[in-house]
Amino acid sequence: MAGAVNLPVLVGPVQLLYVQSMTVNEGYRVERIMGSRFSQATQPTNKTIAIEAVLLGPQRLEQKKALEALALTARLLVAAAPEGGSAFGIPVVSGLTISLDMQVTDLRFTQGVTKRDALDVSITLQQVPRPSLTAVLGEVADLSLAVGSASVRTGPAVNPIARVPGAALGTVS
Repeated sequence: MAGAVNLPVLVGPVQLLYVQSMTVNEGYRVERIMGSRFSQATQPTNKTIAIEAVLLGPQRLEQKKALEALALTARLLVAAAPEGGSAFGIPVVSGLTISLDMQVTDLRFTQGVTKRDALDVSITLQQVPRPSLTAVLGEVADLSLAVGSASVRTGPAVNPIARVPGAALGTVS
């Protein structure tokens, strides 16, 4: 697919261009129907997103600081939420999901000898409680993405470019 555009994964305002993997886990509460032998899924209980990415180039340290600030700011908003209320979290937008009100629960950076010009980042986010109107908007956005992407071909395209971190920036010899 010549001229294909690498669409970023947005974690709040931070663009992750070199995402290696992204996993979305959704859990559902299953309860027994009273007076019956049947059970049913009554409501979603939790949603987590795990992202593995590589931060490349001269802006990698700026992206690292932005992710750290995003995680800290979102934690402060959750802590400042009134008792019984809910806070707004971080939106995550990608080709896989549009998830509103996520909270960074784990943020890990790794730098190794073999990739001095790159930082590996691992981000785990969990959905925070939110008002019902925002919940509905988030689910509608996610459903719209699913319906819209159903008509898009998802077969892998032939990619003649080597998948080596730094190759796109010309830093690997």
